[in-house]
Amino acid sequence: MAEVAPAPPPVAAPAKAAKKKASKPKKSGPSVGELIVKTVAASKERGGVSAAALKKALAAGGYDVDKNKARVRTAIKSLLTKGTLVHTKGTGASGSFKMSSKAETKLCCRENTVQ
Repeated sequence: MAEVAPAPPPVAAPAKAAKKKASKPKKSGPSVGELIVKTVAASKERGGVSAAALKKALAAGGYDVDKNKARVRTAIKSLLTKGTLVHTKGTGASGSFKMSSKAETKLCCRENTVQ
C-alpha cells in the first residue's frame, strides 16, 4: 500500500495593501472670517453691515456664498463670541454687525507696523 502524501495547505492570498487617503491640497487665500472682518472694517455705515449685505459683498469678492452658507454663519458666530464683531441689531448670525472698539484698535495697529 502506497502512502498518500497529505494535501498541501491552501495558499493564503496576499494581504491587500492599505490604501492611503489622498489628502486634498489646502486652499490658499484668506479664511472666511478674515474676509468678513475686512468687509465690515471697510464699511462706513453707522449702523453696521447687515448679514445680507455682508453675503452680497462676499459674493462680489468671488466667494461662493450659496455653497458655503454654513461656513459663513459659523464664522459670524465665532467672530461675535471672540469679540471681534458686535451686534447692532438682531441675534445669532442675523442682523447687523460692526467692528468692536477693541478689534478696530488691533486692526489699525497691524496696518501701521512695518514688517
